[in-house]
Amino acid sequence: MGTPAQKRAVQNYRASLAERGLSRFEVVARDEDRELIRSLAKELASDSPEAERIRRAVTPVNQTYVPKKGGIIEALRNSPLVGSGVQFQRSNDHARRVKF
Repeated sequence: MGTPAQKRAVQNYRASLAERGLSRFEVVARDEDRELIRSLAKELASDSPEAERIRRAVTPVNQTYVPKKGGIIEALRNSPLVGSGVQFQRSNDHARRVKF
């Protein structure tokens, strides 16, 4: 990254974003959509009534995939096998044959 002062400046910037409830992330898109995406991101960050209108307009498109932290862990905890006493063990009796 660079000098300790540059690292500190980046950390301070990211901390100030987090305090405002914002995060920085990278988006891959077509070059011609750059300004559109930047203007949408700027408007959404403002948390204005216009930002809410944009969220409502775009939300149906994203309804099929909503990532959530801890989703896999939650699915495993809700498994019907939880508490059933089923033990899964791997056999270590024989080594696997590999052809060279």
